[in-house]
Amino acid sequence: MEKYVIGLMSGTSLDGLDMAYVKFNTENLSDFTIIKGETIPYSKYWFDQLKASFKMSADQLMYLDAAYGQFLGNQVNAFMKRHKIEKVDLIASHGQTVFHRPELGYTTQIGSGAHINAITGIKTICDFRRQDVALGGQGAPLVPIGDRLLFSTYDDCINIGGFANISFEKDRQRLAFDICPANIVLNHYINKIGLNYDNKGQMAATGKIDLKLLRKLNELPEYEENQPKSFGWEMVVNKIIPLIDRQALKLADILKTYVEHIATQIGRHTHNGKILITGGGAFNDYLIKRIKAHTSGKVIIPDPMLIDYKEALIFALLGLLKDMGQVNILASVTGCKQDHSSGVIFDYKNI
Repeated sequence: MEKYVIGLMSGTSLDGLDMAYVKFNTENLSDFTIIKGETIPYSKYWFDQLKASFKMSADQLMYLDAAYGQFLGNQVNAFMKRHKIEKVDLIASHGQTVFHRPELGYTTQIGSGAHINAITGIKTICDFRRQDVALGGQGAPLVPIGDRLLFSTYDDCINIGGFANISFEKDRQRLAFDICPANIVLNHYINKIGLNYDNKGQMAATGKIDLKLLRKLNELPEYEENQPKSFGWEMVVNKIIPLIDRQALKLADILKTYVEHIATQIGRHTHNGKILITGGGAFNDYLIKRIKAHTSGKVIIPDPMLIDYKEALIFALLGLLKDMGQVNILASVTGCKQDHSSGVIFDYKNI
């Protein structure tokens, strides 16, 4: 049976809203097609609102949750109109992460699913992380079940977005964890000169590595914590940015040093085999060059559609699995009590 799903993804790097319209064969989920994909860059208003969200009052955050849900619903409607999409069985939305403190028992993604459902009239599934945290898990990463079901021919699946993470099979279990903050740090610094990102890593390539800073970054105790583990914006704000800023380096030197840090950390965890790299970092030629220097595996960069929309694709899969009553979160990945099916369903038309 064919199912058509729109997956929505917005990462911590705030590059924009990714939308993927995907056809799945429910009898063989690895038989899928990303029919249409599109990224909607955030306006200055939305970029500023989302970036400031973790500092907002409860009242302000609740308003933003509803407003951002309305924004997402309107974007889905516009996406469907632009591409003449008529058949959609459900929408699966990641939302925008504001707080992620699983060690304290909570995680928060805004982008009200009720508002998405109300505006589009399409069944909407969201809030995939909170149940896992309640069950003692990290609530992240959630992509690895997609790696298992859709990309089983690769030894390592690495996504380099706001954070770099990895998943792989070991002893018939899927293991996965966050490796280190990635684009969220690089973009923070390149934003200071009015650019959204360092195109292909060209500025980083011109810098010099500060060995003192590189050593301090590589020695962060968070990297030695037992798996599973996940990182959030709090780690970046409280640990990494202050550490970098204390060195008073030139921008190009910061970027080059931090690229080397990302490549070093990724190299620590890869295996000798096929390595699939997706996410915005796959377009950073200098970063990919440095990753290749730190691993003996074969790095594979797929076609741009998969690079851009892999996470939106997999959240579409998570929503479909929830709708089918199947497991979409693995205990071996998040550390929760048991495998489970997570997500909250909004479907006002189906009473």
